Amino acid sequence: MTLHASMGRLGLTHPVFQAPIGSIASPELAAAVSNTGGLGHLACTWRSPDQLRALFAAMAGLTSRPYGANFVLDFPIDERLDVALAHGVRLISFFWGDGGRHVARVKAAGAVAVQVIGSIEEAKRAADAGFDLIVAQGREAGGHVRGSLGTMTLVPQVVDAVSPLPVLAGGGIVDRRGVAAAEALGASGVWVGTRFLAAAEANIHPRYQELVLASCGDDTLYSELFDGGWPNAPLRTLKTATTRNWEAAGRPSAPNRPGEGEIVAQRSDGSGVPRYFFSSPTRDVSGDVEAMALYVGEGVGLVHSREAASVIVAELATGFRETAPAKVAE
Repeated sequence: MTLHASMGRLGLTHPVFQAPIGSIASPELAAAVSNTGGLGHLACTWRSPDQLRALFAAMAGLTSRPYGANFVLDFPIDERLDVALAHGVRLISFFWGDGGRHVARVKAAGAVAVQVIGSIEEAKRAADAGFDLIVAQGREAGGHVRGSLGTMTLVPQVVDAVSPLPVLAGGGIVDRRGVAAAEALGASGVWVGTRFLAAAEANIHPRYQELVLASCGDDTLYSELFDGGWPNAPLRTLKTATTRNWEAAGRPSAPNRPGEGEIVAQRSDGSGVPRYFFSSPTRDVSGDVEAMALYVGEGVGLVHSREAASVIVAELATGFRETAPAKVAE
């Protein structure tokens, strides 16, 4: 595998990017991925500036290698982005909107600017805005899903539309076969979320992780059901009693869904998690965690075991035609 110059700047050995899977992306997970030659990622949108400062300080104690910070553009991010750049975060990614207005600021700080897209038109706009990398997220992906095209059709069209800009393939990629397919489609690397739900370092509730390992692609649901706190955003989760009851009721909209307003779980700070809220269960959550949003992609049936993140990165990297050391091309 020949690394694009923007990835070479990050010192990557393998173009394996761990997707920013919410609070489940712990510092330990992101650092382990980066320490193995991939690129770890932290979700930074819903943490306060002070929490981000503590998070980046924790990362400094775990790795000296680059990692990424992700920001969702449906929410206020300017102050949080300033904190990330002030702490020298080397890659900044944007999701769910056009991050073009932030590109100059990111590049001025010496960081790599990444836009996650769900359509060819979004990719063209990102290229015109000056992004260094584009992530083409197919509809098979878990979590919030930006577009309607599948990975197999989206990735090559985006590659052609923005060439020579490097494109990462995301959505349904969980093993070496998916990596090989992504490379064959023209992708310069992969953006992987669901596989890292089964990482030993992930901040994931044990029951959620058990369900990931026991499920297959038929067990996922694409909907807008878990819209509390983030409305009008399609997503993919596991089917659960909550989703089945909603479907049995005829898929009603809020506030007429079964159990609307119930508190189904509690966080360690004592705050409650309402049914249909968009957050997923981390280790510290108690209560009916299966009633929460259990994000997974359609490739979940290819995740068979809990492994250290280093093992996951190494296995994924074997899907590239060349593994290490990778060459760097302009």
